[in-house]
Amino acid sequence: MGDSESLLDWLQEWYAHQCDGDWEHEWGVRIATLDNPGWSVEIDLEETDLEGREYTRLDVRRSSRDWVLAWTAEQTFHAACGPGNLAEVLAVFRTWATSPTS
Repeated sequence: MGDSESLLDWLQEWYAHQCDGDWEHEWGVRIATLDNPGWSVEIDLEETDLEGREYTRLDVRRSSRDWVLAWTAEQTFHAACGPGNLAEVLAVFRTWATSPTS
């Protein structure tokens, strides 16, 4: 549980760092459920340090309830995953967001 908490703490800090009085009015982080079942995540990259960075599409399908997709498009980090993979998807975002650019 501690790792999930630190992951959530990191995401909260990342979001708070973006909030400058303007960004949060137009952009943000959205986490929603899917009906297959699963989760969807959209994280706006516009006007952040990640703007313009590409994420090579990730497509992991372990089973009908254990899967992860992630990609960037239109200045947004997109992800979808199975019902038990939300922490994994957020960890994918954190790893990508904190890795040095080449």
